[in-house]
Amino acid sequence: MKHQLAVITGASSGIGRELGFVCAEAGYHLLIAADEPQIHEVAAALRTRGANVSSVEADLSSVEGVQRLCDAIGDREVDVLIANAGVGLGQGFLDQNVDDFMHLLNTNISGTLLLVHQIGRKMRARGDGRILIVGSIAGFLPGSFEAAYNASKAFLNSFCLALHEELRGTGVSVTCLMPGVTESDYFRRAGLLNTKIGRSKKASPKMVARAGFQAMTKRHARIISGFMNNVRVVLMHFLPAPFLARQHRRWAEPDRD
Repeated sequence: MKHQLAVITGASSGIGRELGFVCAEAGYHLLIAADEPQIHEVAAALRTRGANVSSVEADLSSVEGVQRLCDAIGDREVDVLIANAGVGLGQGFLDQNVDDFMHLLNTNISGTLLLVHQIGRKMRARGDGRILIVGSIAGFLPGSFEAAYNASKAFLNSFCLALHEELRGTGVSVTCLMPGVTESDYFRRAGLLNTKIGRSKKASPKMVARAGFQAMTKRHARIISGFMNNVRVVLMHFLPAPFLARQHRRWAEPDRD
């Protein structure tokens, strides 16, 4: 695996950060990106483990930010693209700021698609590459009080599986990692700390990252991390959508004073 390059977005914390360490352990050279200065601290931590790593601070919700990352890649061949950059947003949709939910959509959907399009075309032309996109089991249910976030993950879940099939036989695989509630800074940033889901027990991002990496390595179409999350997804397929929306409200609606 010497000299192979893995590009990881949203790598400053949570699952993305752990994916950086997993890829470094596997021998990849790394280019990691996030929209905050903390990404450079993660790069420094990876270097202490002997990793060859560079970091880019870029807002991947914008065309300019995606281009900045592509410029940092330059002429190098990307063997692995891990599209993990994403943001969440709690509260009722009509109570949210327009700029906030547009930033969510542009980060989770538009920026991800643009990056996958840019790098995926080069992979296809070369006849080899692996893409891992971080979706969520949240995409399987209507997310009351996280409406835009869950909808964005539903989009990514569907997009990943479709693109995986489109690229069958090209040497390029697309894997969708679908975690459940995972320990990260997501809940603070999304304003969900005063909710049941914010206070709930969460999965280890290290375990989720390893599951996603293994599935990507084997070129699987998707991986739902965790036994109970697989059980939940099965149940979601049998329960009425309005019921699921009411249940999600119980978890995501902010506590009343």
